[in-house]
Amino acid sequence: MPDKTYLNIGENPEGCDAIGDHYLLNTQLHNLIESTNIGLWERGIETEEAWWSPKFCELLGYNYGEIEQNYSFFLNHIVHPSDRETVYNSFQNHLHHKTRYKVEFRMLTKADGYRWFESTGKAWLNQEGKPLRMLGAVIDIDSKKRNELNLKKNEFLLNETNKIARIGGWELDVITNELIWSKEVYDIHELDEHEQPDIETTHNFYEPGYRETVARAVKNCIEHCQAYDLELKFRTAKDNVVWIRTKGVPVIDEHGNCVAIRGIFQNINDDKLKELNLQKSLDLLSDQNKRLQNFAHIVSHNLRSHSGNLEFMVNLFEEEISEDEQKEIFTHIRSISNSLATTIEHLNEIVKIQTEINNDRKEVDFDTTFNNVLNAINNNITETNALIYSDFSLCPTVNYVPAYLESIFLNLATNSLKYRNPERRPEITCKTYLEDGHTYLTFADNGLGIDLEKYGDKVFGMYKTFHQNANAKGIGLFITRNQIESLGGSIKIESTVNIGTLFTIKLI
Repeated sequence: MPDKTYLNIGENPEGCDAIGDHYLLNTQLHNLIESTNIGLWERGIETEEAWWSPKFCELLGYNYGEIEQNYSFFLNHIVHPSDRETVYNSFQNHLHHKTRYKVEFRMLTKADGYRWFESTGKAWLNQEGKPLRMLGAVIDIDSKKRNELNLKKNEFLLNETNKIARIGGWELDVITNELIWSKEVYDIHELDEHEQPDIETTHNFYEPGYRETVARAVKNCIEHCQAYDLELKFRTAKDNVVWIRTKGVPVIDEHGNCVAIRGIFQNINDDKLKELNLQKSLDLLSDQNKRLQNFAHIVSHNLRSHSGNLEFMVNLFEEEISEDEQKEIFTHIRSISNSLATTIEHLNEIVKIQTEINNDRKEVDFDTTFNNVLNAINNNITETNALIYSDFSLCPTVNYVPAYLESIFLNLATNSLKYRNPERRPEITCKTYLEDGHTYLTFADNGLGIDLEKYGDKVFGMYKTFHQNANAKGIGLFITRNQIESLGGSIKIESTVNIGTLFTIKLI
């Protein structure tokens, strides 16, 4: 555009309407600008007058001269209501703070509604240095802007979805070993985004038992282009242990080599814990069903045995036999009757466990309950000269069924005394502690011990005994296990022959 168009903008030749007339009179300039998709505009700074070039009008679908040449009209009727403040503030900032005038906003077209445009401009000064007019240009950016807005919307939805799902993305450059994380991956690690991760450091976040697994998976992905999908236990930078899912897929070049690994990283802790708890419940239910079937088989066998023996003795008793033979048979009948009563009593104990599950739990003091049990078996303790140690300081109380806790103490203590090693003084040690929100009870002795390789699967069975002890019934540990598991706990045993036995009980 010729210099005179700008330099003398404030001084209009007679018959010329500022830039508009200069522009239209300059055929070469007019044809050049109109051949582009750039519309020109001009506005007065101290007046409301404005001018819109033919291309400007064409971009909005109007004929030249159809848009009122008034800036207030333009601002209030052409500019989108939500963008008016943006346009106004951009003009003021340019005028008073010398900022660049470049603004994106929507204008109302004649037939297509609002479309996005980008406007740039500059205020020009007169010979006294006072801004009187402003010149500028607009271009149609509607497609670009809508794509940009859709991209931002999709990015927002993706970020919000990832945040809700607690899932992020990552990429490892195999050549440079550069590792890139999304924000959500940083959040799962509980690290600041400015920290730069590397592959070796990230492996150290996994719990020791899982580090080799993920390292091997990454190695196989790089060397053999094998994708992986793992669920692993993970410790964050803030020392929180969670379950995560990490998935990696190789990026393979034209030569068949893995040049990068891309994947996802997801916090699955809540779902994984539910899955583990569900599996634990299913395993417990399966185990209980097996033990119930075993119990039913044993009881059925014993009852049939007792009834058969009793029937046989009654038949003998009814025969013509001597009085002495009758007395002997009656003695057998009494013995069978007592044995039958014992079996029924054991059955009743097991049934009571199931019916007492819903009994109210109470805050039970370990020390008080343990001392009550020791007082009840004081004669046994004195007779065997046993040493009893206890330490409940780490967890002094538990919310439990009082009768169950007392029964557990009683069965374990009497077993320790019953199966003591005759070559040394009996010692019993009982402790409690908390771990991962669970209450644990340990019960150790230095007795005869049990050969777990031989009897490990029978320790908690009904009527199972492992020592030549005439008083052994094989019912105590069966009842103890049922009581513990009925309240959602578990019991484990470690034992060495002639060394002793340790029971570890997770109460709740």
